Amino acid sequence: MFTVALPPAYRSREVLAFHGRDPRQLAERVASDTISKGLLLQGTAVRLDIRLQAGEAHCVWQAYGSLCEADVELTGIVRRLLGLLIDPAPFEHVVGDDPLFAAICAARPGLRIAQSATPFEALTWAITGQQINLSFAITLRNALIRLAGTPMADGLWCYPDAASLARLTPEQLGAERFSGAKSATLINLARLVADGALPLDDWWQTDPAEMESRLLALKGIGPWTVNYALMRGYGLADCSLHGDVAVRNALQARLGRADKLNQPEAQSILQHYAPHRSMAAAYLWASLVAAE
Repeated sequence: MFTVALPPAYRSREVLAFHGRDPRQLAERVASDTISKGLLLQGTAVRLDIRLQAGEAHCVWQAYGSLCEADVELTGIVRRLLGLLIDPAPFEHVVGDDPLFAAICAARPGLRIAQSATPFEALTWAITGQQINLSFAITLRNALIRLAGTPMADGLWCYPDAASLARLTPEQLGAERFSGAKSATLINLARLVADGALPLDDWWQTDPAEMESRLLALKGIGPWTVNYALMRGYGLADCSLHGDVAVRNALQARLGRADKLNQPEAQSILQHYAPHRSMAAAYLWASLVAAE
């Protein structure tokens, strides 16, 4: 067991909602104040339970095998899952009297961006969700977990690692309604990561521009996928989500425009909020949901 400190007035509801977005609760379970997550670490299945309390998160884990230095690695994973890598305060200070963001920030002070457990999970989730609605993306994600993930005795599954996903075939993914292009992209990515040609877990200190360049060089990965994955996978604070339909819809609503915003227009608007564009996207997403 270990604990992770939480900032004052930590907002748990959006974090719990993000991890509870799958109604089947296959690789994550959310119950009241607790997040349970299935992980594959060093090839070993791990169940991680995070209970959110005032001022700290109480974390308990069980490994179905031997692990080295698990507590250190798990602490980083917990911080990512709980959205602790991006501090919202600098953005909220900048937009204190901003006509687009002041009101939505005031409605949800301290909003956090929950992340995926690993960069690989974030990137494969982004690829899976390309150009489809959230419900279908979750359906495909569950299929991917059942094809390549690892089940545990309690019914929770571990999200697949690169080696597991790399063993899949396009035919297996196609049978689960993955497009041919999406299947090829996922398998190619998994093989590159598993072979060490794309060491995602070593990129924490890498220049974001280099990360973006290397990912964009892969067939089937575009700017939206890269920016979403860098935000959800590495907690980068200045990812522009102008390619996201929901972000553009929220901007349109905030601007009171009747016509749709195109991507260049949204990109130009969001540029004014650099280097805090990840938080700008998070607040725009949140603005589409009634505040509690």
